[in-house]
Amino acid sequence: MRDLRFTATGKRAEAPISVTETPVFFDEMRLSNGKCRDAYGRLDNWMSGIDPEFLLKRQKEAELLFRRIGITFAVYGETTPQERIIPFDVIPRLITAPEWGKLTAGLEQRVRTLNAFLSDIYGPAEVLRAGIVPPDLIYQNPAFRPEAKNIAPPGGVYVPIAGIDVVRVDADTFYVLEDNVRTPSGVSYMLENRETMMRLFPELFENHSIAPVDSYIDRLLATLKSIAPDGSGANPEVVILTPGPLNSAYYEHTFLADKLGVELVEGIDLFVREGFVYMRTTEGPRRVDVIYRRVDDDFMDPLTFRAESVLGVPGLMSAYRAGNVSLANAIGTGIADDKAIYTYMPDFVRFYLGEEPILKNVPTWRCREEDARIHVLENIGDLVVKEVDGSGGYGMLIGPKADEEEIETFRARIRAAPAKYIAQPTLSLSTCPTLANNAIQPRHVDLRPFVLTGSKGISIVPGGLTRVALREGSLVVNSSQGGGTKDTWVLHGG
Repeated sequence: MRDLRFTATGKRAEAPISVTETPVFFDEMRLSNGKCRDAYGRLDNWMSGIDPEFLLKRQKEAELLFRRIGITFAVYGETTPQERIIPFDVIPRLITAPEWGKLTAGLEQRVRTLNAFLSDIYGPAEVLRAGIVPPDLIYQNPAFRPEAKNIAPPGGVYVPIAGIDVVRVDADTFYVLEDNVRTPSGVSYMLENRETMMRLFPELFENHSIAPVDSYIDRLLATLKSIAPDGSGANPEVVILTPGPLNSAYYEHTFLADKLGVELVEGIDLFVREGFVYMRTTEGPRRVDVIYRRVDDDFMDPLTFRAESVLGVPGLMSAYRAGNVSLANAIGTGIADDKAIYTYMPDFVRFYLGEEPILKNVPTWRCREEDARIHVLENIGDLVVKEVDGSGGYGMLIGPKADEEEIETFRARIRAAPAKYIAQPTLSLSTCPTLANNAIQPRHVDLRPFVLTGSKGISIVPGGLTRVALREGSLVVNSSQGGGTKDTWVLHGG
């Protein structure tokens, strides 16, 4: 076992994640002696009494149902892109009420910190004067939007909708893997997974007391309306702005618009007049108060950002700057998605809230710093290397799974542009029972809970999107890399 107990500055970490040739993974269902954990007892008894062919049949029924509904996604970069369904695993993941309580406390703290950080860097920038984070990491970051400087969104809420990816490494510890606060996706799969499970396995729901997730839609609509500008009236006009049918998450855009009962619009459907945003309708222009955007900053306003964009609304930023329209999420939030900024989150929690972090960060080396870079280059075969602005499982190296050519390629990339990379230990992601290879086998999982923040506080539905690495031994759960999803059950009182 190599000693990887160092922080990004080269100091020894207090609570390292061990990296070994044969890592021990936390099994969420079974104890080390093979006995079933209490939370999974009823599910284990149910699975032991059914024919595997029954589960396979139900799995195929779920796939057919997803195809009929149109729950698909596209993979960018393929020469012949096609719509796919995300593989769905019919074995649910179970989380006890005490576990969920600790997790939600950490998520609320995390999101409060993210909002405070964004409010600060687009305002007084006290975190820079305090020397907590280097100024160049903010001001030279492509995700930082100087156009959003000194624009305070209603209620100071920069991140009404967040998807925080967490992983579990033992019975008591959850780590935040990354923060998704630009245009977080996946909530439609969380809701559809639950609907599918209730349809296919009603007997399981009779045997378990499971917290519902269907309140998410009402909570989301209430959150969006709560951040409407002053003067919007009792029933603010909310729309969802989509890039269009070619976007990989278009199904989710249509799903949410239908469930929320709001209009799904493209940039051409909106226009700005006298500082306000309007929607074109058959009955004439209708003022828009809140835009739930699924379009990135670069394309939101061709008069401010990319002039060639046809996805956004010319003049939108003028209405936004005047406080006449709210955006969820706010312009410029993408900097908080940056993996280098992520490394400072524990410091931000202490700086803004005066608290100790409830949820840990994964120990991370910032290759922009010399001591950390030397350490990463020497130990790259044991580490996971990521681009600071990467997503979807792309642009990363999993050292223990890579061959020498891949490792040397990443060494060269790090030497050429060290600020573009961070490195982390290979996490011992927990495993859950999963239907794979015609049998129930352990597979690695993560969890994306969805956190809503409005003018009246923070709301989190009990559960989230569990993503599962379906390939044996794989630690990559992204759907674009062969991962799937499963229903997440938070048990009442268990």
